[in-house]
Amino acid sequence: MSEPVRELDAIDRSIINNLQGGFPLSDRPYADAADSLGIGEDELLDRLQRLLQDNVLTRFGPLFNAEMMGGEFVLAALHAPEARYDEITRLVNEFPEVAHNYRREHQLNMWFVVAVDQEERAQTVLDEIASCTGCRVYAMPKLKEYFVGLRFEA
Repeated sequence: MSEPVRELDAIDRSIINNLQGGFPLSDRPYADAADSLGIGEDELLDRLQRLLQDNVLTRFGPLFNAEMMGGEFVLAALHAPEARYDEITRLVNEFPEVAHNYRREHQLNMWFVVAVDQEERAQTVLDEIASCTGCRVYAMPKLKEYFVGLRFEA
């Protein structure tokens, strides 16, 4: 049985719609962001926490270009047997380097992104994931980079 979806009010929608494209770089970024939304800093923090707890948002934070800082992003996939899918998801997601993890309808049914701060660390993390899950991990090297300006409207 799935949980009921919580209805978003106008302020929640404004938070989601307006904070995707940037966040203030200042001494009090949450206060500045809240001010731009017409609410108080405490209310913004409370609402963000609730949106995360309710799984309306899966994360709230910056996306860094790891490659420009000497790191690397690696798209990877594995086959998780259905009987162990939840367990393997938990194991993979325990790695702080795992940025995204998605289920796919395919033989390789789990796809995830590993982001590391040192290029040589990527293969180590992939090997560690293979070791702890018992699954073969397939790395998908990037041949060309494309920028997709993805935004979600609430």
